Amino acid sequence: MDIIWELCKKYTDLTEEEIATIQGMSAVLQPLANLEDADIFIDCPSWDGDAIVVAEAKPSYVPSSYKKTVVGLLARKENEPAVARTFRLGVATKQMKAVTQENGRTIQSVEPIKNTAGDRVIGVLIREQRVDEQRQISERLHFSEQSYEQIANALSHMVGSNNWLTECIDEALLMVDRTGVVAFRNSLARDLYRQLGYIEDPLGQVYENVRLVDSVDDTDQSGYSVIEITVGRHSLSVKHIQLESEDMAFAVVIQDNTWKKEQEKALILKSVAIKEMHHRVKNNLQTIASLLRLQVRRSDNEETRKVLGESMNRILSIATTHELLAQSGVDQVKIGEVILNIKNNTVRYFARPHFDVNITLEGDDFKVDSDIATSVALIINELLQNSLQYAFQDRESGLIRIVVTRGELYSRIEVIDNGSGYDVENVRTDRLGLSIVQTMVKDKLRGNLGVESGPGGTHVTFDFKNQIVDAASVT
Repeated sequence: MDIIWELCKKYTDLTEEEIATIQGMSAVLQPLANLEDADIFIDCPSWDGDAIVVAEAKPSYVPSSYKKTVVGLLARKENEPAVARTFRLGVATKQMKAVTQENGRTIQSVEPIKNTAGDRVIGVLIREQRVDEQRQISERLHFSEQSYEQIANALSHMVGSNNWLTECIDEALLMVDRTGVVAFRNSLARDLYRQLGYIEDPLGQVYENVRLVDSVDDTDQSGYSVIEITVGRHSLSVKHIQLESEDMAFAVVIQDNTWKKEQEKALILKSVAIKEMHHRVKNNLQTIASLLRLQVRRSDNEETRKVLGESMNRILSIATTHELLAQSGVDQVKIGEVILNIKNNTVRYFARPHFDVNITLEGDDFKVDSDIATSVALIINELLQNSLQYAFQDRESGLIRIVVTRGELYSRIEVIDNGSGYDVENVRTDRLGLSIVQTMVKDKLRGNLGVESGPGGTHVTFDFKNQIVDAASVT
């Protein structure tokens, strides 16, 4: 407290009453730093137009951004624009980059501290977190995500002159005094009660008249309880917390989860719709494949039977992809699952009796959307089908490797066999299988196709632009 007084007297024009207000604010810094896992500061405006750091608190449970104390150091406008903006405009500034006195980079959220009359900004409350921390930095404090001890400790320090801090939190807050009357509520609580249909402001009312839960004893022996309730269309989480305060008996923290619940319902409905869509597409494709199978059985022409069989297998390759999409419930599927299903179907229909073929899948596995999945399915089907029909004639065994490589911008798939190969320059350009592969790679995947073939086998490579949300290695 003496340090705050000395710094304010030496570097600012604050009155004694205003300095006392700043000293009162400093009492909440440490519990707030622990609550938010962040560095917390109070800066006051200095004579020269910059700001002077008069109080600080470092978090107890995570590393601080500062190795040394910064109390007594200047916060320059060019390094901390959020602080300068709040002093200039008198409004909060959220999530702006700043450079610390130790030349570290942080994200600052700043709240103004005003004098008793409310006509002058006498300081700012600063919350800082390192830019390199992999966490979501909220624009407001979230009590509902903290432990009971942290909440109770912070609320106990908010009683009295620190009511301004309660406007920073992202939940509705009521404080009930020892006589059972609502002695305080923040603006979010006022607005929430209006949305729930209450005409009167809960402030000053007997809490029993505005309580949202029916149970008589809302707190257990630990002094804390939480109840999930629904009021009209609102889904609420109501926490009752006993306070160690002479004036206040307990606090009520209400989190409105309505939007979150609605989004969860919408996501479930979307998942069901996606499943049903892919399920119906799969059924329709399987019906078409069944009709082609009937035609194959009724035809006596070997060439016709061959063409119909190839067409049936192409349709089943697409149907298999939609079956996987129907199981996942999202419009994404692991590319490894697609390839494995295509491999099994192709071997079932095109491998010769007593021919020993080994097809391996190697490399990376990741999720792709339905468009890429169906295109890859058709391409792999054609390439495997081509190898099984032509690459191993007059052989008793063969090896086909499918290698998937995830790249930075484009991913690559290779299909490699150790068959007899063919003359790439003189291959027939009117073959339907080759035409399907070229069209899919160029028009659907927007990628490149490469073919190398010789006496040692054939090596086909194609790539496609990444639409990856997950990755893992498979063999």
